[in-house]
Amino acid sequence: MNYDVIIIGAGPSGIFTALELVRGGSHKKVLLIEKGRKIERRYCPKDKTKECVSCKPYCHITTGFSGAGAFSDGKLSLSYEVGGDLPRLIGREKAQEAIDYADKIYLEFGADTKVEGLGNVEEIKGIRRKAIEAGLKLVDCPIRHLGTEKAQEIYFRIQEHLINNEVEIKFNTTVTDLVIDEGCIKGVNIKDSMGDTEEVIYGDKVVVCTGRKGAYWLKNMCENHNIDHKAGTVDIGVRVEVRNEVLEKVNNVLYESKLIGHPKPFKNKVRTFCQNPGGFVSQENYDNNLAVVNGHSYKEKKSNNTNLAILCSHNFSYPFNKPIEYGKKVSELVNMLGNGKILVQRYGDILDGKRTWQEELEQSNVVPTLPDAVAGDLTSAISYRTMTNILNFIEAMNVVVPGFASRETLLYGPEVKFYSNKIELDENFETNVKGLYCLGDSSGWTRGLQMASAMGTLMGKILG
Repeated sequence: MNYDVIIIGAGPSGIFTALELVRGGSHKKVLLIEKGRKIERRYCPKDKTKECVSCKPYCHITTGFSGAGAFSDGKLSLSYEVGGDLPRLIGREKAQEAIDYADKIYLEFGADTKVEGLGNVEEIKGIRRKAIEAGLKLVDCPIRHLGTEKAQEIYFRIQEHLINNEVEIKFNTTVTDLVIDEGCIKGVNIKDSMGDTEEVIYGDKVVVCTGRKGAYWLKNMCENHNIDHKAGTVDIGVRVEVRNEVLEKVNNVLYESKLIGHPKPFKNKVRTFCQNPGGFVSQENYDNNLAVVNGHSYKEKKSNNTNLAILCSHNFSYPFNKPIEYGKKVSELVNMLGNGKILVQRYGDILDGKRTWQEELEQSNVVPTLPDAVAGDLTSAISYRTMTNILNFIEAMNVVVPGFASRETLLYGPEVKFYSNKIELDENFETNVKGLYCLGDSSGWTRGLQMASAMGTLMGKILG
């Protein structure tokens, strides 16, 4: 079988590449390969079982049409300042234009017209003054919130639109290898996600869009086929959960507070990420039963809590330069202490140098929204440097949001972002292998739905 364009991965960047080819009237033969299921067949049994059952052969929250985006809170960051390093590659103006263009497409498929974080000028100034006092930088970014359940509806419409416009999609299909000859891409090796029989699919252009879940696979491809890449940053941290009352003002004014700091003594970059007002802490499973924590926020269903990630950036060069492996080892150690579950600990217990016990959680004002999280001791698994950065950042956050550093504040772990491998790309997103392109979070150039979607629209224009 021969195709003009093969897209590996039906996450936002892959979807929007195919979508832009359709919108541009391209007559190219396009194949989109996805390891998981159609979006309407993706579901998490935890809604019924109340605990993770480690679905095989993959986690439905991270795998399937629209990737982890279908089960995320669906926040679209509408500024080039948020979502990765794409502006460094193509320029700020072009990146912003692509973000605005992708946003219009989301609106066409039913996204909420309301944009959070606009207006409230004086209130934002007040929050920024507090951030400056605490030694933090506030990045106020307009947010379009899809909501977890609404995001699934929107991506379903996009999926059906692609199928109805003759984009071929192979679901439940794993790409096992790239076919490269004399520095040129020729196609891919594939097999059924449940089976072992392999076959070769040929294509003139191959676009890799495997997302965070596929970052490790892509790293192996780079090493096996001499695709130019470099070690990037790995973000390791925790997901913090507090009562809505604590973050009420920030939630109402900004919806999401994007704060960045470099706390003493190490002065590593620490930042907030993925804030979910009235949201729910969630678990995601990666390969080899690796469990990491995340957060969701629905349009209709609300909890009494707000959760957000606090992430510490780590860079490695010599003699160790494998940040993805480092992040996996930290995650494995936390998982081991939690017997395969997400660990949760109270902030006050960390300060007291003790673990948290289940009966102590039950006495708290903050009721965990991840019911099967295991009370324990994160400090036995997360490094001193990382934990010190996180604790000092929480103290700084308390200046901006009084009550954030309450002794009852919950910290869940591990939260690790596996997008650390950065692929060397030219301005057209092409690698040193002719005809091979890389997009989205797995490429190391984006971090989030909107920037990945924007990169996909640009790729579609280039290939069209």
